[in-house]
Amino acid sequence: MTTPRTPAIAPPGLRVVADRVEDRLQRLLDRERARWSQVDPDLAAPVDTLAELVLGGGKRLRPAFCYWGFVGAGGDPDDPRIIDAGAAFELLQAFAVIHDDVMDGSSSRRGARTAHLRYADRHEEGRWRGESRRFGEGVAILIGNLAHVLADQLVAEAARGPLAVWDELRLELNLGQYLDMVGTARRDTQLDRAHLVARYKSGKYTVERPLHVGAALAGRFDELAAPLSAYGDPVGEAFQLRDDWLDVFGDEARTGKGVGEDLREGKPTPLLAATVARCPAEQRPLLDRVGSPDLSVDEVLAMRDLMEDVGARAQIEAAIDQLVARAVASLDGVAITPEARVALVDLATFVATRTH
Repeated sequence: MTTPRTPAIAPPGLRVVADRVEDRLQRLLDRERARWSQVDPDLAAPVDTLAELVLGGGKRLRPAFCYWGFVGAGGDPDDPRIIDAGAAFELLQAFAVIHDDVMDGSSSRRGARTAHLRYADRHEEGRWRGESRRFGEGVAILIGNLAHVLADQLVAEAARGPLAVWDELRLELNLGQYLDMVGTARRDTQLDRAHLVARYKSGKYTVERPLHVGAALAGRFDELAAPLSAYGDPVGEAFQLRDDWLDVFGDEARTGKGVGEDLREGKPTPLLAATVARCPAEQRPLLDRVGSPDLSVDEVLAMRDLMEDVGARAQIEAAIDQLVARAVASLDGVAITPEARVALVDLATFVATRTH
């Protein structure tokens, strides 16, 4: 299978669940805002910030994979538990990206100023006591924790069955983020380690674990865990490779973040590792600038050209194609419903060709 290079339109298998999850999140956050505003008007602000992020865009990929893991295992498409589980994944994603923005010092998320900077601005404008940066980062961490608690509540309300999988994915997410931070600090450029970070930081909790939670809700986790992993693991890795690709080659207007942020932060991505492995000696001084916060736009563009010239871009694109082809082939003979099989094939292609 060759992945098409034209941007993918969101497939029906994604759209079928997105609106229902959006509505569930809206109702949940409206309820929490009303509840906590009665305790103190100041408590509306963190809930509002979380709502702006969660309801302000996003592809709803995790809810979709969770939904099709459930329906594929024979679950009732109208069961509200699967919508609760999908909403929980969106809140867990909010927790992860808010904390990630603090750790990385990011300035924008989905085209808007990041939470920690917005609250630092509020501190400065109010001429409040203390350090604005620490205040902003502290509030952002608390908002991320709020998202995490709400996500846990939704999963607990959905059923006891998926809780063991949910606990495991939370461990993977946190430990994967740790590997990312260590790799960034140590300037790691080994390709195998970069793939490991991509798998645990993002890939597993974006595709494989949502599928597992869905199957667990339908009561077929033991039977379907391995075949769903055979599909979900490579699609999850393709998702993260595409994310890395978009950071360098994507359109900033679509991605909602500055192009080259991973290069400024020195993220140990497979794209960077492939570039280092192929880079001629005379170009190494340019790559030595990776991880510099003051990396200029011109330097980012020069690195992008280098990735193109040495074949690193083509290597990553070929890897994405191979991962998606392997995932799709793994669905042959898996005991899931036909509509779930079609949806999962479409979602794999969408993951590999998305533009944001």
